[in-house]
Amino acid sequence: MADFTITFLGTGTSHGIPVIGCDCEVCTSPDPRDNRTRCSIYVETPEAAWVIDTGPDFRGQCLREGVKRLDTVLYTHAHTDHVMGFDDLRRFCDVLGGPIPVHASKDTLDKIRHSFAFAFQGMQMQGYTQPDPHEIEGPFFIGKTRVVPVPLEHGRTLVTGYLFEREGRRLLAYLTDCKIIPSHSLELVAGVEILVIDALRERPHPTHMHFEEAMRAASEIGAKRTFFTHLCHDFSHVSVANKLPEGIAPAYDGLRVAL
Repeated sequence: MADFTITFLGTGTSHGIPVIGCDCEVCTSPDPRDNRTRCSIYVETPEAAWVIDTGPDFRGQCLREGVKRLDTVLYTHAHTDHVMGFDDLRRFCDVLGGPIPVHASKDTLDKIRHSFAFAFQGMQMQGYTQPDPHEIEGPFFIGKTRVVPVPLEHGRTLVTGYLFEREGRRLLAYLTDCKIIPSHSLELVAGVEILVIDALRERPHPTHMHFEEAMRAASEIGAKRTFFTHLCHDFSHVSVANKLPEGIAPAYDGLRVAL
């Protein structure tokens, strides 16, 4: 296998696409790339596999992409569209034969503990979700991959982006659900090989980057390849792909990138 493989489990905004009750051109599109479930990625290396966020579509995403191994879970923040598949981790606890490590900021862990109290209050038995919580305080390792937390601003919500490094290479920066990337965070991810960044729509939004902001951030970061994620139903995959400059593309559910 490749040293580092990224699978986009979901690339859509909080509604998911198709949006319930919407008959727009994108929501009725026959192009499977316009079918966007809630945002998440799955990363595989020779020694470990992990997911970032477990939204409401998590179970279906795992079945669709044939995910059978999961060693660790990372969370960006505790909004509903990023955590509500938490209880589907129970199956991976069965596979592991015990608790699964869960990494997040203190605030995010506190909110997950509140929403899924049963999992943190003594239900540590086979058949139940068994989290092993790890509060993020700085860089840490998953196998041979160094994980660097990247602070982001999502309106008044503080979000944790992630930079992944192996053998001195800055392989991936995952920056979803952000409006502002602080200057020190831009420095952390500068020159990364793959950038995945929030780009909700073409019109400005109060808590998410729109296309112009995302392209400006991509230019500052200088990634070899950039993928837009957390996409809404204002545009089809084809229409936006044809307008973006070389090196920048919309991600889509099921897209795999190997390094």
